[in-house]
Amino acid sequence: MKTAVISGGAGGLGRALGQLLRAEGWRVVAIDRDISALAPDAGLIARQCDLTDHAARDAVLAQVAQDYPRVDLAIYNAGITQIGDFGAMAEATHRRVFEVNYFAAIEMARVLLPNVRAARGTHLAISSVAGFAPLYRRVAYAASKHALEGAFKSLASEEARHGVRVQIAAPAFVATNIGNPEGGADGTARPGSAPDGIDVMSPEAAARIILRGLARGALFIPVGRVARASWWINSLSPRLFRWLMERRIRGE
Repeated sequence: MKTAVISGGAGGLGRALGQLLRAEGWRVVAIDRDISALAPDAGLIARQCDLTDHAARDAVLAQVAQDYPRVDLAIYNAGITQIGDFGAMAEATHRRVFEVNYFAAIEMARVLLPNVRAARGTHLAISSVAGFAPLYRRVAYAASKHALEGAFKSLASEEARHGVRVQIAAPAFVATNIGNPEGGADGTARPGSAPDGIDVMSPEAAARIILRGLARGALFIPVGRVARASWWINSLSPRLFRWLMERRIRGE
């Protein structure tokens, strides 16, 4: 039986990815701050963990690495968003976004590196359109996703000689927490809760596209029409992309 480890595994997209993988016969280890939404299942192992609590994170990851010597797929899905003007953002807010979106993923990859190598498996980083292009009023979020993409693209060069694949998926707007942001006063919120989303996708639709790209071995998987269009427009004309993005998100 193949094993997948998913951070943010109880959220909308993480849960959808886990359900599809289990339907294909995979064992899924889901790590999340709140695992109450996960229904008991023979193929599901839930591990409660706040990834910003370093001691708890290290203990959970060490246990997962010990329990599953071969990890066929590690999915780095845990994340938060942050919306607000840069001038009003405290340093602590910027650091919190990076703790969840970047450092938690990097540390999980470091701990599971031997396990993924043993399976000649795959690292799958869940990035965003904000990982390759600017996004209005999301400086910390875009910075964290740019960092995530840079790290995993670089890791791909190191891991290829071990028979390990590194892939990146970049969704646009996925409706995982619409109306339920559980946000803070600093503008941080649960992913998929932004009220200014464009052509919002369901988690299930996004998960299907991601797993199809995974099966094809695509190094970069733009998820949905907005992500595909954003990739091409930003590649051809960053100035045009920025104008279109600002106009749509501002509602002008």
